[in-house]
Amino acid sequence: MKRMPERPDTWAWLAAWLEQNWPALYAGILALTIAALRIMYGGGTLRRMAVEAPLCGALALAASHGLALLGIPASTAPFFGGVIGLLGVEGTRAAAKRFFTRKVEQL
Repeated sequence: MKRMPERPDTWAWLAAWLEQNWPALYAGILALTIAALRIMYGGGTLRRMAVEAPLCGALALAASHGLALLGIPASTAPFFGGVIGLLGVEGTRAAAKRFFTRKVEQL
C-alpha cells in the first residue's frame, strides 16, 4: 500500500502551481529541447549546446509570460517555445528587434 506524502498540503500546492503554469513550463522545456537538437543536427559543439539551449528555454519561459500583454492566449506558449527553439537566440533577437521597431514606429 502506498504511503501518504509527508506534507499533503505542499504536494497539493505544487500540483496546483504546475497546473496553472504548465503552458509556460512546457514552452521552456520545448524550446530547450528543440534548440539542443537543432544544434546537434547542425554539427554544433557541446559548449554551444550547453549555452544556447538553456538560453532558448529561459527566453521562451520569459516570452510566454508576456503573451497576455500582446493579447495572445497563454495556451499558445508551447508554439512560441518551439519557434524560439527553432530560431535560436540570435534569430529570436532579430525577430523581436524587427517587431518592436515596427511597433515603436507606429506610435
